[in-house]
Amino acid sequence: MKIYQATIEDLDGVSNLFNFYRMFYNQESDLEGAKTYIKQRIEKEESVIFVVKVEQNYLGFTQLYPTFSSISMKRAWILNDLYVDVEARKQGVGEMLLHKAKEFAIETGAKSLSLSTAPDNYSAQKLYEKNGYEKDSTFYHYELDLAK
Repeated sequence: MKIYQATIEDLDGVSNLFNFYRMFYNQESDLEGAKTYIKQRIEKEESVIFVVKVEQNYLGFTQLYPTFSSISMKRAWILNDLYVDVEARKQGVGEMLLHKAKEFAIETGAKSLSLSTAPDNYSAQKLYEKNGYEKDSTFYHYELDLAK
């Protein structure tokens, strides 16, 4: 298995995984929309995407978005998306992606790496906790849905 930062050459493979990721969260399949979205993130350098591949097969990806911590006056990263193809699960792909994201965050001088997942995504929660992530018990998180 090989892990590296995705480039525009990985657009089709990453877009396919991203489409499956969205479907996992009950969104309609939209491969063209996924491709447009991923292409924009890569071209505009608005996110960092890491992929795991074996030969020409894309096994998983994670997408990080930059943010900043005003309190610490440092960069932080949001691990917004992480998906492993169904047939590649239980092979260490998710853990590889978490380790790469952590390594990248440290290299960029980040204060933290945060993520969220669905309350019923127990396998992801187990993976995150196994890798040192802790549930936030200090702050409540709120969201204003502007699409309504």
